[in-house]
Amino acid sequence: MTMTALLLGGCSSSLRKAPVVERTVPAAAKAAPRQPVHEVQRQDAKGTYTVRKGDTLIQIALEYGLNYRDLAEWNNLGDPDEIRVDQVLRLTEPPRSQRVATTSPVAMPPAEPRAPEAPRKTEPKADKKPYTDQAMAEMKAEGARPAAAAPAPVAAAPSGGISTGSTVTATDDEKLSWMWPSDGRIVATFDEGRNKGIDIAGSEGQKVLAAGAGKVMYAGSGIRGYGNLVIVKHTNSLLSAYAHNRAIVVKEGQSVAKGQVIAEMGSSDTDSVKLHFEIRQQGKPVDPSKFLPSR
Repeated sequence: MTMTALLLGGCSSSLRKAPVVERTVPAAAKAAPRQPVHEVQRQDAKGTYTVRKGDTLIQIALEYGLNYRDLAEWNNLGDPDEIRVDQVLRLTEPPRSQRVATTSPVAMPPAEPRAPEAPRKTEPKADKKPYTDQAMAEMKAEGARPAAAAPAPVAAAPSGGISTGSTVTATDDEKLSWMWPSDGRIVATFDEGRNKGIDIAGSEGQKVLAAGAGKVMYAGSGIRGYGNLVIVKHTNSLLSAYAHNRAIVVKEGQSVAKGQVIAEMGSSDTDSVKLHFEIRQQGKPVDPSKFLPSR
């Protein structure tokens, strides 16, 4: 009996909980509150953009309705892939004085070789005329001959399409005539949060047409999620984008007419054959149905 009591007493003492000691953490050792995992969106100054991870110059240009070549020139970028995270890009053309100071110097053409000058003669000229009234009259007549007039500067011929620096008013946007870029069933409508344009289903190789007259601002596959993309600039504030093409049949800088074939429908960077069509005003996506005619 005594042995049993000792065993029970030993078990109960081994099962006894250890005392909890509450320790105070010094104020200096307390961890600072954690920052959100996502990157804080920085407030850019007017007319500038701070490059973020994953950005490309072409994508930035599209978001602000700009030509990526102009953007590269304004920021002295010899290569569009030169941008780096946290780099601040200007989104407007610099003043002429600033542009001259920051851009790389223009290479001057090599000077034409000059023939060596003949040594000046100190002796009297052999053809020196005697001082007479007739000689003086001839000398005055030679000095009064007018110099050859410089040729008038030739005005540069205007380039076809819409120039980057042309002045465009709101009425020009309203006068622009639009048409549907392709036939087919609309499989996705405009939703600013999810879909920045409309999706038109079609068949492989189906013709994609320019929805309005303008100039090709971009033709390539440099923007992720758009596949083979064509961007047409119609006015200084309006452009249209045609994505997921199988092939592109126009080049950058080319002027296109309304209804002209610019690409062939395909499924590049997407899961089905379709045309993703956007209209952007001042870089902001707008509902294409407000511009396209009813059908």
